[in-house]
Amino acid sequence: MAENKACAFRTSIGGQALIEGIMMRGPEKQAIVVRDQAGTLVEKVEDLKFIKDRYPILGVPLIRGTVNFLAAMVNGVKALMYSADFYPEEEAAQPSKFELWLEKHLSSKKLESAVVALAVVLGVGMSVFLFMVLPTLVTGAVLHFFPGFPMWGRNLVEGVLKICIFLLYLIFCSKQKDIYRVFQYHGAEHKTIFCYEAGLPLTVENVRIQPRHHPRCGTSFLFVVIFVSILVSSVVFGIWPITNAWLRTVVHLLLLPLVVGITYEFNRWVGRHDNSLTRVLTAPGMWMQNFTTNEPDDSMIECAIRSLELVLPSEKGKDEW
Repeated sequence: MAENKACAFRTSIGGQALIEGIMMRGPEKQAIVVRDQAGTLVEKVEDLKFIKDRYPILGVPLIRGTVNFLAAMVNGVKALMYSADFYPEEEAAQPSKFELWLEKHLSSKKLESAVVALAVVLGVGMSVFLFMVLPTLVTGAVLHFFPGFPMWGRNLVEGVLKICIFLLYLIFCSKQKDIYRVFQYHGAEHKTIFCYEAGLPLTVENVRIQPRHHPRCGTSFLFVVIFVSILVSSVVFGIWPITNAWLRTVVHLLLLPLVVGITYEFNRWVGRHDNSLTRVLTAPGMWMQNFTTNEPDDSMIECAIRSLELVLPSEKGKDEW
């Protein structure tokens, strides 16, 4: 299959689709390229500083997964806010009293930090609630009427609910008109990285023919997080049977850093190898990209190419995965 074709070179460069733009992150720089309302590509490039360079312990396996995940969330929210500024609402609503109070008492930099922090907390909180807390509570409510239900069955029902909710969430998002274009940029990002990994010149023609499903995509990462959480919780609750839904929820939350850490190491491993086993392991996440990536037009591909060019390392091969 085209989606599973092997590349001699695998890059650590990754990206994120924005509102009419793309953010690319390389080993040395991060670039945001947005096409404004006049059709011009606007570029923003920043040198990267990694927290693990100051605190080496945060780069240790299992710990680095959670750290990198939170850092990616913060950078992603900032990039989305930046791209959104190029497409303000036509009829801006009057600021609320709370918004006016914030503007009066906080500097623009502090206000931006507060908004980013709130967005990250809400984003992580919503994901945890939808894909972990809600399935646990629903399973507990239903099985309350079946007190003799086996623990392995409870774990199975809870796991199936997690996957179903995640799948329904992706389908719902993919049907939204505004999100459709973001997912087109997502497809352009994947295609461009594939073209670069294949060693081809970064042209619209070469990028267009590449697959839009990439094994190191964030969609695959989230799916693996859910799957790993099912495996980890099944082991934990197999050793320590818990039927109380609220207590199970607390345990799920306590296990979350471990789950994210395992998932991060798993993704690093499958990213370095291309064989029958890794293709089987990444197949579900690749399939789910049918909902989170769409075929881009040429203008989107141009945007992706430029954002990738801006983060290519000064030393060839320094970005090898």
